[in-house]
Amino acid sequence: MTSKMQQEIDSFLHHIRGEKAYSENTISAYRNDLGQFLDFIARQVSDWREVKHTNLSAYVNSIKQGKYASSTLARKIAAVKSFFHYLVETGLLEDDPSAMLDSPKVKKRLPKILSYEEVEALLNEPVESTSPKSLRDKAFLELLYASGMRVSELVSLNIDDIDLENNTIQCASKAEKRRVLPLKERVGNALRAYLERGRTALVHDEQERALFLNHRGHRLTRQGLWLIIKNHVKAVGLDTDVTPHTLRHSFATHMLRGGMDLSTIQKLLGHANISTTQIYAQMNQEITETQEH
Repeated sequence: MTSKMQQEIDSFLHHIRGEKAYSENTISAYRNDLGQFLDFIARQVSDWREVKHTNLSAYVNSIKQGKYASSTLARKIAAVKSFFHYLVETGLLEDDPSAMLDSPKVKKRLPKILSYEEVEALLNEPVESTSPKSLRDKAFLELLYASGMRVSELVSLNIDDIDLENNTIQCASKAEKRRVLPLKERVGNALRAYLERGRTALVHDEQERALFLNHRGHRLTRQGLWLIIKNHVKAVGLDTDVTPHTLRHSFATHMLRGGMDLSTIQKLLGHANISTTQIYAQMNQEITETQEH
């Protein structure tokens, strides 16, 4: 019956990818977590309907013996709870044996952000050169910060997604829904310069539709973009760990401090739930309190 139990895990993973639009990182983590859980529970039961709260408590006690961070333990328990909730939703189970399962308290870490001055220094670093790659880097750095796009959204952009006449750009969110974002003048200027003098030098195949290209004329990857940003951070001399997502966090926090309301920021970031966006309000409050003291 282990194969049948595995099939139900696979169905759950398919569900959270298609219906819930979970990120690939979360899906991969849940797959590993539920595989570990199945290895443990299959020694005691042969069907998910046989699982009792005592079985789950035994599993939690077993993983607590491992040297996992509290955040990892919380995720492993969350994976199990989500899975059993799904089994109840689909009608396989009548009652949820994980309903009373406690998760360790995890203090949510606030994401790092850059100051206005640090952002400006980073955005201006590629201006030191007028090479095709510098024009590309200037364009995507400006776009990342001014739009709050996710890295996956940015590297997925095609040239047809840009409308420089109306100063807008379209990008696909996690749920594959497309959202239209406004482009500020300086971002439009950077994109125009890249399209006219940068991309034309990088492209090898006239049929290539990707907006941002690497030196081989192919679509820039997430890893490639991260390395490029890392090099510019080093050149500027920032002593903080800056990732592409840092610019997204900085965008949201700066917009909030500038008076933009949370619901508008939520739409720009493509958050499905405003509770995700509220972390930036918390961050803004903590920054204000720190400055006051």
